[in-house]
Amino acid sequence: MEKAEQQYFAHETAVIDEGCTIGLGTKIWHFSHIMSNCTLGNNCNIGQNVVVSPEVVLGDNVKVQNNVSIYTGVICESDVFLGPSMVFTNVINPRSAVNRRGQYSKTNVGQGASIGANATIVCGHNIGKYAFIGAGAVVTKEVKDYALVVGNPAKQIGWMSEYGQKLHFNKEGIAVCSESMQEYTLQDNHTVIRTK
Repeated sequence: MEKAEQQYFAHETAVIDEGCTIGLGTKIWHFSHIMSNCTLGNNCNIGQNVVVSPEVVLGDNVKVQNNVSIYTGVICESDVFLGPSMVFTNVINPRSAVNRRGQYSKTNVGQGASIGANATIVCGHNIGKYAFIGAGAVVTKEVKDYALVVGNPAKQIGWMSEYGQKLHFNKEGIAVCSESMQEYTLQDNHTVIRTK
């Protein structure tokens, strides 16, 4: 663990293995385990009883709520929110008697995405930037940027703004975020921020 003047907070019950890089202002709370060779960005918040497996990468300002498991192969870009008790997987066909270490599938969670409480992300399926995964959803395929997905298996039911507000498109294909007033336009079934 790199710590020239420890510039992050770790509760005394947290376990941090060798070879980790932990950013400025990051907080690691009770009974969490940060395993070897992880990278945690600046100003992250790691809740209680969280497991961050070897070589996981978290960008800046990632919020990880209590009881979350982030397994090897996962990369979360900056400003990602991981809700309570959500979980990533890293092997598509696990068997107790078959060692598949080294065959882990990758999952990338795009900037600003939110994953709700008790959701499961099946490995090898990327989550787009600012996507919103509903509580309890089971993601079994790629999720587009700004998509709102719910259910088991997760299905897209709409689009979300960068502020986490559901977007309602008019007949011209334009929506306005009710919180930020930022405009979005729907093109080819993908949402993009409207340029002014």
